[in-house]
Amino acid sequence: MQRILVPGRNGQVGWELQGALAPLGTVIGLDRSGMDLTSPDSIRRAIRDAKPDAIVNAAAYNDVDRAESKPDLAMKVNGIAPGIMAEEAKRLGAVLIHYSTDYVFDGERDEPYVEEDTPRPVNAYGRSKLAGEHAIAAVGGRYLILRTSWVYSARGSNFVLTVLRLAREKPELAMVDDQSGSPTWARSLAQATAGLLRKRDLIRDHSGTYHFSADGHVSRYEFAEAIIRIMREFTGQPDGWARVKPIASSEYPLPARRPLNPVTSKDKVRRTFAVEKSHWEAQLRALLAELAAVKPT
Repeated sequence: MQRILVPGRNGQVGWELQGALAPLGTVIGLDRSGMDLTSPDSIRRAIRDAKPDAIVNAAAYNDVDRAESKPDLAMKVNGIAPGIMAEEAKRLGAVLIHYSTDYVFDGERDEPYVEEDTPRPVNAYGRSKLAGEHAIAAVGGRYLILRTSWVYSARGSNFVLTVLRLAREKPELAMVDDQSGSPTWARSLAQATAGLLRKRDLIRDHSGTYHFSADGHVSRYEFAEAIIRIMREFTGQPDGWARVKPIASSEYPLPARRPLNPVTSKDKVRRTFAVEKSHWEAQLRALLAELAAVKPT
């Protein structure tokens, strides 16, 4: 049985990881008070106290727009902290699993990116996440960097919950139709991560970077339409939902530029670890089925 340290326990992925990893051993979840990712001393102390066999880093600075005005903070959390975790993991002989993002790419090509393609982030968030990847790889040891995409869950702040709320409050939602991604349910991500940790020998022999999001891809506009369509089906309430209107990114300016098509190929992780990822719509249906079953009190 393993001792598994999970920084970021209260986040979308961290919350799901605690359940998914429990059958593998003792899960030690830490929030910001237990590990301050802006403090190298706090990171080192928390890991040395826990003495884990594996670290699954679910903590990150994920506010893409605010990272533009706080690049130093984003870099501390996303760029520097993962390297310190890698150093401590290597010292202990522990496995490190770290989540990165498809936002390390500029999204300007038509075909899916593979792991060997050169990253070219277009915003501060992407640059900070790429710095974290480089820091981990420079340390070496046994590690996996998993690039995921458009993570959502039943908790926290995310696109799915925002669409569900606004679709009942507004008659029309404007959604960009020129940005594509692979929406990934946090629970599916956590369960697949648990599957990887069951293959520690393979991680030792195949440390590196892997694309690790749901299969398929969709635009923000198409994703919002799917969320509303499926929820109408599950709730049996066809009326009272917003109409979704497609717009270009230029019509919805934000502080951070988004890559338009950072879609990734998942072939490498399938070949190496025999990990099968379900389609984005299947994952969305699973979450919405749970949400539709919850009765208001």
